Amino acid sequence: MDIHTGDAVDKTPQQLEGSQEEARRAFIAELWRRFEALQEWAVSHWPDQQNPLSSADFVEARKEILSLRSPAGSLNQPATRDAAEPEPEQGGAQYVDVTPAPWP
Repeated sequence: MDIHTGDAVDKTPQQLEGSQEEARRAFIAELWRRFEALQEWAVSHWPDQQNPLSSADFVEARKEILSLRSPAGSLNQPATRDAAEPEPEQGGAQYVDVTPAPWP
Protein backbone atom coordinates (compact mmCIF):
# COMPACT_ATOMS: atom_id res chain seq x y z
CA MET A 1 0.00 0.00 0.00
CA ASP A 2 1.51 3.32 -1.06
CA ILE A 3 0.69 6.37 1.03
CA HIS A 4 1.38 9.77 -0.49
CA THR A 5 2.44 12.13 2.26
CA GLY A 6 2.78 15.23 0.09
CA ASP A 7 5.74 17.43 -0.66
CA ALA A 8 5.36 19.59 2.45
CA VAL A 9 6.45 16.78 4.78
CA ASP A 10 9.93 16.52 3.29
CA LYS A 11 10.66 20.26 3.23
CA THR A 12 12.23 22.44 5.88
CA PRO A 13 10.47 25.66 6.93
CA GLN A 14 12.95 27.65 4.83
CA GLN A 15 12.21 25.51 1.77
CA LEU A 16 8.47 25.87 2.34
CA GLU A 17 8.84 29.64 2.60
CA GLY A 18 10.95 29.68 -0.55
CA SER A 19 8.44 27.61 -2.50
CA GLN A 20 5.60 29.83 -1.28
CA GLU A 21 7.55 32.91 -2.38
CA GLU A 22 8.23 31.28 -5.75
CA ALA A 23 4.52 30.49 -6.17
CA ARG A 24 3.66 34.06 -5.17
CA ARG A 25 6.08 35.50 -7.72
CA ALA A 26 4.69 33.21 -10.43
CA PHE A 27 1.15 34.32 -9.54
CA ILE A 28 2.08 38.01 -9.70
CA ALA A 29 3.87 37.51 -13.04
CA GLU A 30 0.80 35.77 -14.50
CA LEU A 31 -1.51 38.43 -13.05
CA TRP A 32 0.64 41.17 -14.61
CA ARG A 33 0.63 39.41 -18.00
CA ARG A 34 -3.15 39.06 -17.93
CA PHE A 35 -3.59 42.66 -16.76
CA GLU A 36 -1.47 43.94 -19.65
CA ALA A 37 -3.59 41.92 -22.09
CA LEU A 38 -6.79 43.26 -20.52
CA GLN A 39 -5.45 46.81 -20.70
CA GLU A 40 -4.63 46.44 -24.39
CA TRP A 41 -8.07 45.01 -25.07
CA ALA A 42 -9.81 47.79 -23.11
CA VAL A 43 -7.90 50.55 -24.94
CA SER A 44 -8.60 49.06 -28.38
CA HIS A 45 -12.30 48.32 -27.71
CA TRP A 46 -13.27 51.46 -25.76
CA PRO A 47 -16.55 52.67 -27.30
CA ASP A 48 -16.15 56.42 -26.64
CA GLN A 49 -13.72 57.50 -29.36
CA GLN A 50 -14.13 61.16 -28.35
CA ASN A 51 -12.49 60.35 -24.99
CA PRO A 52 -10.17 57.41 -25.66
CA LEU A 53 -8.55 55.37 -22.91
CA SER A 54 -4.79 55.36 -22.52
CA SER A 55 -2.33 53.43 -20.39
CA ALA A 56 -2.38 56.39 -17.96
CA ASP A 57 -5.94 55.40 -17.04
CA PHE A 58 -4.60 52.20 -15.52
CA VAL A 59 -1.92 53.66 -13.24
CA GLU A 60 -3.74 52.96 -9.98
CA ALA A 61 -4.46 49.36 -10.96
CA ARG A 62 -0.78 48.89 -11.81
CA LYS A 63 0.19 50.26 -8.39
CA GLU A 64 -2.12 47.79 -6.67
CA ILE A 65 -0.71 44.85 -8.61
CA LEU A 66 2.85 45.93 -7.94
CA SER A 67 2.06 46.31 -4.23
CA LEU A 68 1.47 42.55 -4.14
CA ARG A 69 5.24 42.14 -4.39
CA SER A 70 5.72 43.49 -0.88
CA PRO A 71 4.80 41.12 1.97
CA ALA A 72 2.87 43.93 3.70
CA GLY A 73 0.27 43.85 0.91
CA SER A 74 -1.53 46.83 -0.53
CA LEU A 75 0.05 50.27 -0.31
CA ASN A 76 -3.27 51.73 0.80
CA GLN A 77 -3.72 49.42 3.78
CA PRO A 78 -1.83 49.63 7.06
CA ALA A 79 0.57 46.72 7.48
CA THR A 80 -0.52 45.90 11.03
CA ARG A 81 -2.88 47.21 13.65
CA ASP A 82 -1.63 48.54 16.93
CA ALA A 83 -1.64 45.58 19.32
CA ALA A 84 -2.67 47.81 22.24
CA GLU A 85 -5.84 48.97 20.46
CA PRO A 86 -8.84 46.74 21.27
CA GLU A 87 -11.03 45.29 18.56
CA PRO A 88 -14.41 47.00 17.93
CA GLU A 89 -16.16 44.10 19.71
CA GLN A 90 -14.12 44.87 22.85
CA GLY A 91 -14.98 48.57 22.83
CA GLY A 92 -12.34 49.75 20.36
CA ALA A 93 -12.87 52.27 17.59
CA GLN A 94 -15.48 51.36 14.98
CA TYR A 95 -13.62 53.38 12.34
CA VAL A 96 -9.92 54.17 12.08
CA ASP A 97 -9.06 56.95 9.62
CA VAL A 98 -6.00 55.86 7.65
CA THR A 99 -6.20 58.69 5.11
CA PRO A 100 -3.05 60.82 5.32
CA ALA A 101 -3.45 64.47 6.17
CA PRO A 102 -3.15 66.91 3.24
CA TRP A 103 0.27 68.35 2.55
CA PRO A 104 0.68 71.71 4.33
